[in-house]
Amino acid sequence: MKVLFCTSEARPFAATGGLADVCGSLPQALRLRLVGCRIVMPLYEDIPPELRESMKFITSLSVPVAWRRQYCGVFEARSGGVIYYLLDNQYYFKRKGLYGHYDDAERFAFLSRAALEMLPYIDFKPDVIHCNDWQTALTPVYYSLFYAGREWFQGIKTVFTIHNIQYQGKYGMELLEDVLGIPMSAASLLEYDGCVNLMKGGIEAANCVTTVSPTYAKEILDPWYAHKLEAILRERAWKITGILNGIDTVSYDPAADPDLYAPYSVQDRSGKALNKRELQARLGLEENPGAPLIGMVTRMVQHKGLDLVKETLGQLMQESNAQFVILGSGEYEYEMFFRAMQDQYPGRLCACFGFIPELSRKIYAAADIFLMPSRSEPCGLSQMIALRYGAIPVVRETGGLKDSIQDSGDGKGNGFTFCNYDSGDMLYAVRRALKGYEDQAGWQLLVDRAMEADNSWGRSANEYIRLYRDLLKED
Repeated sequence: MKVLFCTSEARPFAATGGLADVCGSLPQALRLRLVGCRIVMPLYEDIPPELRESMKFITSLSVPVAWRRQYCGVFEARSGGVIYYLLDNQYYFKRKGLYGHYDDAERFAFLSRAALEMLPYIDFKPDVIHCNDWQTALTPVYYSLFYAGREWFQGIKTVFTIHNIQYQGKYGMELLEDVLGIPMSAASLLEYDGCVNLMKGGIEAANCVTTVSPTYAKEILDPWYAHKLEAILRERAWKITGILNGIDTVSYDPAADPDLYAPYSVQDRSGKALNKRELQARLGLEENPGAPLIGMVTRMVQHKGLDLVKETLGQLMQESNAQFVILGSGEYEYEMFFRAMQDQYPGRLCACFGFIPELSRKIYAAADIFLMPSRSEPCGLSQMIALRYGAIPVVRETGGLKDSIQDSGDGKGNGFTFCNYDSGDMLYAVRRALKGYEDQAGWQLLVDRAMEADNSWGRSANEYIRLYRDLLKED
């Protein structure tokens, strides 16, 4: 079986978030299961020079973009045993930043069309083209309109994954023909709510639509989560499935993580106490090994549940001896709140601002409890990383949080959960975790279950392989 991953970002070449983690890790897991998986993405200006040095020029071609044709250079690189094709066009990609440009619709229309046009040139015919988020949603559309009937392209199946339905690629209808090259006769594929909606096009045209967790696949049928796409999603519910993402268990391994103060494992967790002590010293917290340390690594925005934290953190600090550390950045309101709380509770609360990867790993390793009360969370990786590092998650039951964290009230779970998006419910879940921490014998059994949880990409890859095989059996 051969699979082409079409994406706007993938590690190690370019990344802004979780999409790059998925598209950098899942193909490696597929390859280990004897799936011939390759990746196509843009050759951005932001790709580091040391990674460019390993690239090899393969070929060039002319790509139709509506009424014009654009140059496309194809470069090949390898990482983790996976072949990457990086598409070069300096007009579209020789810029700072991956997204946020005035002509993003045209830039990613070029990527979506070029991914198909290049295939005969590189002599790689995939069985499945797997597209990700709105930036590559046009690939299934272009395939169904312009390529499915060509002899060389016949028989290819398309999969479209929604990583975050909030970002849909919405533009004015005037772009349809002159920029995207979609004839008016096919306007119904992309037209939605009075505009061009690229994600809607991917949902319509792909053979199968996936999301990054089973619960999110159900949630996006509800207006609360669907960001106005619920009507089309309900019509196409028969083709939607949810597969939970995994994490890179080699990179996120407390026994071998170079960013930690001391290594540890589920068999020997003595190093976790040292990580806690050293982080307390670094952040100016009281070096109290018995005080439960609650950690958060998050964007400081409302949908991550920061409004619930804001409502209850003062009460939590007053009624317990817990320490609290948060790392992230975001909305001014929340940054100012955590600065004020840090002043109010010196030695017990520390707020760190910015994107600091090494510090995030130290927080996972030091924390006893990891708080993640999201309003919505398509999959979430932080709760899985927390499990791997023995920090017990407290999460709201939404999206991938619900699928990966089970409440330990029955003595079998790996964390603490609450259902309603309510500050009182969140506070009660944190209180239960703190009460559990007092029973250190029971708590260590809970940490064992957390660290032994299987959130590897291998599990997810097996589910994708089953999905691909089912698609190919349909012919």
